[in-house]
Parts: sequence; C-alpha cells; structure tokens
Amino acid sequence: RQLNPKVSAFQRRFVGEVRRCEEMEKTFTFLQQELRGAGRALEPCPDSPRAPLAREALRVQEQSEQLAQELREVSRNRASLRGRLRELRQYLHVLREGQRFTSLPAPLGSPPRPRAFSEREPILDPSLHQHLDRKINFVAGVIHPWRVSAFERLLWRACRGYLVASFVEMPEPMEDPATGESITWVIFLISYWGEQIGQKIRKISDCFHCHVYPYPESEASRADIMSGLHSQIQDLSVVLEETEQYLAQVLDKVVLALPAWRVQVQKMKAIYLILNQCSFDVTEKCLIAEVWCPVRDLTQVQDALRQGSYKSGSSVECFVQRIPTSESPPTLIRTNKFTAGFQSIVDAYGVASYQEVNPAPYAIITFPFIFAIMFGDVGHGLLMFLFALWMVLYENSPSLRQASNEIWLTFFEGRYLILLMGAFSIYTGFIYNECFSKATVIFPSAWSVAAMANHSSWSSAYLATHPSLTLDPNVTGVFQGPYPFGIDPIWSLATNHLNFLNSFKMKMSVVLGIVHMGFGVLLGIFNHVHFQQRHRLVLELLPEVVFLLALFGYLVFLIFYKWVKFSAANSLVAPSILIHFIDMFLFTSNPENLPLYQGQVPVQTVLVVLALASVPVLLLGTPLYLWCRRRAPR
Repeated sequence: RQLNPKVSAFQRRFVGEVRRCEEMEKTFTFLQQELRGAGRALEPCPDSPRAPLAREALRVQEQSEQLAQELREVSRNRASLRGRLRELRQYLHVLREGQRFTSLPAPLGSPPRPRAFSEREPILDPSLHQHLDRKINFVAGVIHPWRVSAFERLLWRACRGYLVASFVEMPEPMEDPATGESITWVIFLISYWGEQIGQKIRKISDCFHCHVYPYPESEASRADIMSGLHSQIQDLSVVLEETEQYLAQVLDKVVLALPAWRVQVQKMKAIYLILNQCSFDVTEKCLIAEVWCPVRDLTQVQDALRQGSYKSGSSVECFVQRIPTSESPPTLIRTNKFTAGFQSIVDAYGVASYQEVNPAPYAIITFPFIFAIMFGDVGHGLLMFLFALWMVLYENSPSLRQASNEIWLTFFEGRYLILLMGAFSIYTGFIYNECFSKATVIFPSAWSVAAMANHSSWSSAYLATHPSLTLDPNVTGVFQGPYPFGIDPIWSLATNHLNFLNSFKMKMSVVLGIVHMGFGVLLGIFNHVHFQQRHRLVLELLPEVVFLLALFGYLVFLIFYKWVKFSAANSLVAPSILIHFIDMFLFTSNPENLPLYQGQVPVQTVLVVLALASVPVLLLGTPLYLWCRRRAPR
C-alpha cells in the first residue's frame, strides 16, 4: 500500500535509482532492436538471477552502454561502407553501360542498324558524333525506376529536345537507401550541347534525386577509372566482411548477456518502486511497509526477509507483524499455463471480489463446448485442434513466445482454449455428422429406400415425374431404428436437410445455453450465503430464477414436451413452438396452431405476468432496501 500519498513521484527517496533502471531498459530496448534487425533470436533467461547489488548494477549499466556504443559505431561504419560500395558498383555499371552507348560506329559500308520506335531510343545516331563541330558533353547516373518516365518528359520539355537521352536497367538489383528494399536501378546517359542545357540537366537530376557520376569523354580514361573501381570494390568488400564479422561478435555478446540483464534490472526496478511506497520511521533508518500477503505465503516472506537481513549484514532482523484491518483484501487467483487463458476471458468481464466464487474453472469446459455446439464440424475442428496442438508442443520455443505480432500472441496465450475448442468441435461434428460441411458414412443408414419403393410400387414413370420422394417411417422396414451415433448420413440427401439440421442445432443450443445460464445464476447462492447478504437471495436471486424459468425454462419444457408427445405417426399435426412462444408475449392464440396441452393459454399468461413482475424487483429491490436500511435509526 502507498504510505507516501502526499509526496510526488519525483520527490521520493529512490526516484534516482528508478530512473537509472529506466535508462538501462532503454539501452536494452536498443540492443534488442539491433538483434531483431540482424535476425538474431533472443533466448529466454535459463535461470532466475537475483536482483543485483548497487555495485553489480553499475557494472551492468557500464557494460550495456559499452555494447550499445560499439553497436552504434559498427552499424554506422557498416552503413557507410555499404553506401560507398553501392556507389562504386553503380558507378562501375554506369561506365560499362555508357561504353555501349558511346562506342565508335561501325566502318563505312556496313549495313545500317535498324531503328526501333521507342521513347528511350537515342534520337541521334552515334555515327553523327564525328560530324558535329560542337563539343558533346555527357551527364551519367542512376535513377529510381519509378521516376524514369517523368524524368524523361521533363528533360525533353525543359531542354526543348537539344539532348540525346538513353536509359537501360542495371544488370543487378541494389538496395534502396531510403527504404532498404532491393530494386533494379535505371542507368541513364544524356548527351547535350551547350553549358546552359547542361546546368538544366543537372538541376533536374538533383530534383529527381538521381545519383550523378563523372563520365570521361575518352575511352582510355573510362578504362582507367573502371580498373580503379574494381580494386576499390575488392578492398571495400574485404573491409565490409571484417566489419560484419566484428558486428556478429558484438551481437553474440549481447545474446549471451541481455536475457539475464533484463531480468535483473526488472527485479531491481520493482524493488525500488516498492521502496518508494514505504515510509521511514522517526529515526530515518528503518523502512515500514504495509502489504497484502496470502496466509499460506507468510512463511516464504519471513524466510526471504531473514535471508535479506543476513546477506546485507544488518544487526537487526526484519520482522512481519499482522495488522487487523476492515478493508477488503485484493483478489488473488492462482493460475497456470492451462488455466491462464480461461481466467483472462473471465477477467475481461470483471474480476471477482475477495472470496467470491470464481467461474473460470467451470468456463474451462462450458466455453469451448458451447462454441462447439454452434460451430461443430469434424474437419474444421481437426484443423483447429492440430494448430493448437502444434502451439502446445512447441510452447517453449522463443520464436513463438517472444513474437512481436500482437495478434499472434493472442492466439498463443489461448492455445489451450483453442485446443479444447477443436476437440469439442470434433465431438459435436460427429454428432452432426459433418466434415467440411459434408456428411460421412460411418455406420450403415437406418433408412431403407427399397422398402419404401416396394410398398409404394414406384415405377420409372412415377420417378420421372416426382424428383422428390418421401420416406414414411410408419411403413414397416423403412426406418430400422436410431442411428448408432449422431445424425444419419441419409439426411444429407434430403431436400429438407437444412431445415431439420438447423432446427436440431437451434434447439440443442437453446437447451444447453439455458442450462448454462441457470447454472451461473445458481452460483450466486454461494456468494450471497458466504457474504451473509440474505436480502440478495430474495431481491436478486429469486427474481432472476423466476424470470429465467418463466420464459426460457418454459421454452425448454415446450421443446421436450413436443419431442415426447408427437412421434412419426402424428408429426403432421404437431404445432409450431415458435408461434406459441410469440403468441405467449402477445397474449393471443392462433386457431391454426393447435395447443400442445389443455389450459396452455392461461398458463402462458401467468408466466409472462410473473416474468414482467420480476423486472422491477430486479431493478429497484436492492437499491431501495439499502436506502431504507441507511435511513433507519441505529
């Protein structure tokens, strides 16, 4: 409990230590980002190291900052080397491809080169260069492929056609420094006359973020530069490889040390945060803390305090004293890796009060089973089960536990929930006889088409004029008894397949759902009795039970009553439960829909009145009781 409520968070005794822990956590975050960028997985801490002492914490801070500084320098050097190597390779490709554009023409008498009608074809033939009196200048470089068309149009309009522009894709893809993606750059070589046009071309190239490189006029100069570029590229490749090796060594150190450091700093930060909630005695030498602790864990707390006093060399041992209080203790629900997912679902609707009934153990079965009732399918359930089983078998894998995708972590934390949902879906899928929405024949069908055909004397002409046939279970030999398990596969061939199966699923969902709601209402009895709130039994529990049974309990009664009363022999005159339930709220009766039993309308009227009468009791009963109790003289 906070014993320093009047002291701001920035003026407490150990705020400096907390800030130091936060600075170390920032350093650890940077180291983890570097590991993630290098594709290195961070293994979980194999053991649980203790919180470091002040001297050890200082050593951890110095070593982590040193590693972070080394990573920054090495990463900066590597980025610089990669950028320089990329520029040299681009320059080399520019000279190679430009050599092809500015090569000498073929000798006289050779057949003319065919011209292709293309926007990127040079306008002037290279053979005309030797006949021009004015000096030809060049601008060469590389440009992003997305900007080529706009760059070419702007050059043509700005220079009014007094240039020759040639474009060709680079033979190998290279990294884009802006996005980090590998793209195929486009090499361009522009021939122009006049200094003013050259200035326009350079300005336009700068606007389009082109990488412009010097392009010598003589072939000998270009050959010398290419030779020098080859040697520089080889030297830079060697230096870059050594830098990568050194970076890998630094990352290895981070992988070994970071898991333990993170656990130690988290524990140290938690300790200082707790110490900030403690108060000092009058001597300013002893800390006083008030905490909630389970009774079963008191011995562990005393042992921990005794060990702490011994390790710190204190002459006075720490002691624990139980303080009587009227405050309600916080709720502690112990979970494991199996029950944690179900408890999270329950806590999403509200955390139970202290000593209140926890519905999470019951939700372990009811939640996945009700899901399976609604979405039961053998094929889909098997896929879900195998997916969850894979997560369970490899739950200790760091790549699964420490993934950065929030959606994936949600699936992983609920792996046991998905496992049970898949298992129950397989079970209910066998009941519905559905595998990827198709029926499967596990046992022989209990319906005989031959017996119906012999009894009705179906002829070929009759079958040709009646595409839909009806199997009458009242005919001897047509229906041989219930299917051993689930729905008979012959229903998948019937035209009323969906009507029958949807009605079956709906009624099963209604029955089990109402049973589930009734079970939840009855759990409130234990809470009301335990907390001695007997008025809630009368003003809350009783109206809830009346409302639930008068409406939905009566609906379950109608479902079972209709199943028992009407068989295949008189199914044609069976009334509709849905119409009866609607007429129940409208206080009317439908003469075309026969009643299920005598006196049905008065009974339904009484049930609706009871349900409506319980609503104001639910809404106003407890508030009025508490208001009257407070106003009553003591």
